[in-house]
Parts: sequence; C-alpha cells; structure tokens
Amino acid sequence: MTMRVRVIVPSGTLAEQQAAKLVAEARDGSFCLLPRHVDFVAALVPGIVTLTAADGEETFFAIDEGLLVKHGADVRVSTWNALQGKLGELQQAVLEQFREQDEQEQEARHALDRLEASLVQQVLDWDGRRYG
Repeated sequence: MTMRVRVIVPSGTLAEQQAAKLVAEARDGSFCLLPRHVDFVAALVPGIVTLTAADGEETFFAIDEGLLVKHGADVRVSTWNALQGKLGELQQAVLEQFREQDEQEQEARHALDRLEASLVQQVLDWDGRRYG
C-alpha cells in the first residue's frame, strides 16, 4: 500500500510519486506518515522531506516552510521553495540558492533605499520651494 505524494511550489507541481513512507519536520518535531495513517495536517519548518518508495528507494526534498495535508491516500506538501536531489547534494544546492536569494534581497534593499532617498529629496525640494 502506498500514498500519492505531491510536492507543490508556487510555479506548479515539482514532483508527484508514490511513497510507502514520508518523514518530515513540523514545528513540534519530526514525524512519519504511513499510508494508513489518519488524515493529518502539519505546518512544516525548513528541512528535509524524505519519501520512501515500496521498494525502499528514497527521494529527498529540501523545503522551505510550508504545509502538509494528508487526506486518505493523498498527501500534498505545499511550500515556497523546494529542491529535489540526493541527500549529499542538497546541502550545496540549498546553500547556493540561499546565496542567490541573499544577493537578490540585498539588491532589492538597495533599490528601496535609493527610492526612499529620492522621495525624501523631492519632499525637501518641494518644501524648500514652498517656504523659500
């Protein structure tokens, strides 16, 4: 007996496969789901989700925080970001993705700083013409 697991990110379905076991981490600790487990909902924290197929083969996903919903034999993992890969490779991939996100966030902060400075300068110029 297996569960149908779908990993969903904002751009669509990252993966869909059958699993005999799922291991993930919620805010209150790690848990394991099996096909006959009761329906279940959990808020996931950033970490690794492990799917084990009926033949014992494991698939790993590094995920950002998200939500897991199990209803019957269907399990959906919804998250902002997820990477699929081998356990050893995921650490490097996650570090690279975090580095890219940090650079993008830093660029966005600089653009916002320039916008705020420009707005302040325009207000000061406008205020100076009004009272000057």
